[in-house]
Amino acid sequence: MSKEGLNVVTENTSPSAASTTISSSTNANASEGTVVGGPRLWLQLEGATLLVGSLVAFSTTHRSWWLVPLVLFLPDLFMAGYLGGTRIGAHVYNLAHSTPLPALMVGYGWWQNRQLFLALGLVWLGHIGMDRLLTFGLKYADHFQHTHLSSSHISTGGRQPVGSSAPARVRVDRRSPRRTKIT
Repeated sequence: MSKEGLNVVTENTSPSAASTTISSSTNANASEGTVVGGPRLWLQLEGATLLVGSLVAFSTTHRSWWLVPLVLFLPDLFMAGYLGGTRIGAHVYNLAHSTPLPALMVGYGWWQNRQLFLALGLVWLGHIGMDRLLTFGLKYADHFQHTHLSSSHISTGGRQPVGSSAPARVRVDRRSPRRTKIT
């Protein structure tokens, strides 16, 4: 995304102004690779569609609905990969939070008429859809909270400790009449 044409919001801007927070730095930073704006909303809609579609498909497996809450959060056990460090953790987590493995499980269950495999794969896909809807994305290897849908500084509200080497935060409002180049 080009840095030209973005409007900087000063601290005296009203909190009701629709604004987006981005990071600015000459080095690689936490927001690098993070999807923002319209594409992020489309990815959230895609997640909602995956969640609803997988639950509708689950209803055709004739399995008990108690199976859904029982196994819905099982893919999050793959966070244990972070015990081996952020690089290994990100790879293991992303393996469980991308669609190929559950899609193979659904395909196998459908092809072999194994309703349990089909049901488990659909719940797994539902979990992935729920995560995307809630903006829990695929992980980068630098930090647990740095995903393709959010940066690691979102939880701090943009506040950085004094003397921190973290990138500076800049609030941007696309509706502001003042245009400034962010450096």
